[in-house]
Amino acid sequence: MSDHTDVPWLSDSERHAWVAFSSMLMMVPPAIDAQLKRDSGINFFEYSILASLSNAPDHTVRMSTLADLAYGSLSRLSHAVSRLERQGWVRRRAADNEPRCILAVLTDEGMNALVEAAPNHVREVRRMIFDALTPEQVGQLESIGRQLLLAAAPHMNACLERESTR
Repeated sequence: MSDHTDVPWLSDSERHAWVAFSSMLMMVPPAIDAQLKRDSGINFFEYSILASLSNAPDHTVRMSTLADLAYGSLSRLSHAVSRLERQGWVRRRAADNEPRCILAVLTDEGMNALVEAAPNHVREVRRMIFDALTPEQVGQLESIGRQLLLAAAPHMNACLERESTR
């Protein structure tokens, strides 16, 4: 049995903040996912793949980098890209100078699907997140999100930095 006397238990305010934060984590992502599935037939992970590819030069990204950009494992990415390939929205190809390196490429059809899905997705994100916050809180949300991501997944900080410079 472990000794619980050295556990840094949460204060009441920390516990309340944790409950609010964890509840948000449990409720917002499934709501975003449901909206995308209902309106566009894709899930949030697939949308993130399409969006990441749309922002990349030549709409092309190395699969290992795309996994980071979409916040998923290589295995999950591979399955999702296979689904997107079947729809004609993404194709894979070997890199010219590195035949063992696989690239994901957004097709014109994939860009059209993203352009079609984006307005309702943005409306839902705005409704659930940004309409509920003041401009000051939006800045705080970004700052807090970056700090928490840095603590949980430091390697993802570089992805955020790349995104913020676009």
